[in-house]
Amino acid sequence: MAHDQNHGLLIIGASQSGVALAGSLRALGYEDPITLLGDEDHRPYQRPALSKDFLQDKVDKEKLIFRARQYWEDHGIRLVQGERIERIEKNPDGSGTARSSTGAEFPFDRLALTVGARARRLDLEGTELDGVLYLRNADDALGLKARMPSAERLVVIGGGFIGLEAAASAHAMGKQVTVLEVGPRLIGRAVGEETSRFFLEAHRAAGIDVRLGVQLSRVVGADGHVTGVELGDGTVVPADIVLVGIGVVPNTELAETMGLVCENGIRVDEYALASDGHTVAIGDCANMPNPTPGAPADERLRLESVNNAVEHAKVAAYSLTGRREEYRSVPWFWSNQGAHKLQIAGLSVGHDRTVVRRDGTDGKLCVLYYRDGRLIAADCVNSGVDFLDVKAALTKGLTVPAEDATDTDRRLKEMAVADAPEPLPSTPRS
Repeated sequence: MAHDQNHGLLIIGASQSGVALAGSLRALGYEDPITLLGDEDHRPYQRPALSKDFLQDKVDKEKLIFRARQYWEDHGIRLVQGERIERIEKNPDGSGTARSSTGAEFPFDRLALTVGARARRLDLEGTELDGVLYLRNADDALGLKARMPSAERLVVIGGGFIGLEAAASAHAMGKQVTVLEVGPRLIGRAVGEETSRFFLEAHRAAGIDVRLGVQLSRVVGADGHVTGVELGDGTVVPADIVLVGIGVVPNTELAETMGLVCENGIRVDEYALASDGHTVAIGDCANMPNPTPGAPADERLRLESVNNAVEHAKVAAYSLTGRREEYRSVPWFWSNQGAHKLQIAGLSVGHDRTVVRRDGTDGKLCVLYYRDGRLIAADCVNSGVDFLDVKAALTKGLTVPAEDATDTDRRLKEMAVADAPEPLPSTPRS
């Protein structure tokens, strides 16, 4: 490149995917300078524990830090904290300069966007009251944690992963917890009806007040502080804290100012390259082709998981070092909610059949999802063996015949068969 100086790679976003990308590049022998830039004042940290062990004081914040300072020094990675990039000037060859809100400039030869997503805001009267909180980053978690000792009643708006994890954590801390979900079931976007029902019954049995299909009218308060949530029928659910967990919005603003194509995230190809052919975008902020082997060719999605952040980073690292490795991986997710561990292998989108596998053990469930007779995903609750078996089968392009899957005397891996000589061709769904 025609630069007097080698500026190397600028990674904007000290997220799980940003950290993974920096590490993957060094592991591949990438020798150019790497700058990992974050807008928080914290060193890069892990997010999953924020709604669980960290909130309950089972781990301290140092345990959440990804790497010791020595790691960054040893690997020649410059870590920048507390800088928010507001503008990027880019050249046709992919190089350019990023400018932060403080006026600092960060020149680069290549750019990676690992900017993640932010908590979706609740558009409701009263959400500006003190005590209405969100849980997405470390500062959110520290704020919630600081208020917990003096709070008796917690209302969680949203019955997704974050809301239910935090609800279970607060309940374990002796709080009176109410979950308000406007939809007809819990975790509706991520799991099927059987799994939703399992968690509804489990949380209610534990003593959490879960209400489905509610209408939210407004958040009410006194002296500027939240006191409850008023529902459509006029009843008020009292609250000392209202925690909103209604999903996330991908951070695409920077990419949009650069002219990159964005639609529910920054659009990238199977090599993690954005529409300019130079910038890579990975993790929660990226809209990518479905990486599942055999998925329809035109199917695109955005994945919010640690596993995706790490695997997508490897693909981007190859792209940045001049190799082309398509992103092909079986997505998997987990959620710990109180005493129950949910593990999901694959993506159930487009399924046309479910098979429920239960051995009569209380608190254990495996729901298998099929499309066109082929196993595509499974929700496994307190059933780690089934999860591992399904994940392995999907990775190898195998299926488990639906008529056999209910036999709990046999492991799923014993029934796994190849239903085609190779993974199904990528054909659009009718």
